Amino acid sequence: MFIGRENELSILEDTYKKRGFQMTVIYGRRRIGKSSLITEFIKDKKASYYVASKTSIEDNVKKWSSQVVADLAPNMEGLSVTELEAFFAFVGNLAGKDRIIIALDEIPYIAEADESFLSRFQVAVDTIFASKNIYLIICGSAISFMEKEILNEKSPLFGRRTNQIFLRPFNYIESANFVPKYNAEEKAIVYGVTGGVAKYLTLFDDELSLDDNLVRNFFTTSGYLYEEPMNLLTQEFRSINTYNAVIEVCAGGANKVTEIADKAHITTATLSYVLKNLETVGIISKITPMTEKENNRKSVYEVTDRMYRFWYSFIPLARAAIEMNRGEVFYKNYVKDKIHSFMGKVFEDICRYYTLSQGLDGKLNCLVANVGSWWGPGHNHIPTDIDVVGLDDVNKKAVLGECKFKNEVIDKEVYDALMDRCGLIDKRYEEVEFLLFSLSGFSKWVKENTNPNRVRLVTLAELYK
Repeated sequence: MFIGRENELSILEDTYKKRGFQMTVIYGRRRIGKSSLITEFIKDKKASYYVASKTSIEDNVKKWSSQVVADLAPNMEGLSVTELEAFFAFVGNLAGKDRIIIALDEIPYIAEADESFLSRFQVAVDTIFASKNIYLIICGSAISFMEKEILNEKSPLFGRRTNQIFLRPFNYIESANFVPKYNAEEKAIVYGVTGGVAKYLTLFDDELSLDDNLVRNFFTTSGYLYEEPMNLLTQEFRSINTYNAVIEVCAGGANKVTEIADKAHITTATLSYVLKNLETVGIISKITPMTEKENNRKSVYEVTDRMYRFWYSFIPLARAAIEMNRGEVFYKNYVKDKIHSFMGKVFEDICRYYTLSQGLDGKLNCLVANVGSWWGPGHNHIPTDIDVVGLDDVNKKAVLGECKFKNEVIDKEVYDALMDRCGLIDKRYEEVEFLLFSLSGFSKWVKENTNPNRVRLVTLAELYK
């Protein structure tokens, strides 16, 4: 069953309905659901979909032409073409009055097999496809390649596309649709360990317990996610040892450049290159406190791909047990009690998304259009942080929030701590509302002593309404 992607399907459908040649570029990290999106879109349409292979250009053209014949000209079964220009001409001849879709997935594989491919493809677009009723969809998982070689102004294909879709992970609400039988806490954890990546979400069966799903996918040698980070790093980078070390120390809590370089035993120059690549593929992000975006000295690096963060937090320690087929024992005795701690940052992300959504919907005391977090010295000069900071940059107003993913209600102490953070962010912003987010609800004192017009109390269950 295909879930979600209504906006992306709408973009594809609207483009498809335009007459004449159109081209859409789809890209995003591996396992994100690009192929499923294309397959869902082209069903019941006159279309051909080919996934390139890591082979020669001649082999790819032969397979591609055979796929086009099978999809669009079955009466010509047995015909195959090995010369690229002849293939493009063949596709052009197939395009008549009826609209046809030509979808090429993993275009980097062909482009890397022959450096002339993109230029020759551009010539075909300009001289053949441009005058035909063809909708061309090209897709790729190598984000850096797609941005530099397909979307960049120096690309031979630059200026030919109608639009592009950068496919992102599902948000926490969308992810919940994959496990509808789970309760809110379980749905949040599934989102937390998959990062909203489509393929990973499909691995979770809500007919089984959450514990069973986590063990089956992460803590067994046959589990799909047991070797997944290493497999992905191998596909993205030539030498993964340095990348592995950087991710591991970041997942362990190191977040400053000098600290990461020291713990990973590499130079800061090497680290700069590695971090840039990890940011491009979405594994690590550079984060700066809200209202201080220009202050790079306060920037930190975090593993923001949640599947990677979960994996690096627990799997390296569990490897021996997993290889002895005792991964379940390790999970029950070490991991299970630490899930809530792991979920702390995930819950903050969920709450920020909720805050932004509520702000844009006009349901907060100001039009929040930018959300993040803040950290720095408190009123007593002791380092402190604010989990959620939503800004209305037009009217210079702000909302502040605190998040607790714990099996205990939020009491007066947490409320007082949030109030103590008033005035810490940029003084230009008037703080007009406060949000308390809780997994387990709120104490009687908090419910009775907070002004609902100024302090909003939000439970996890409410986040999923």
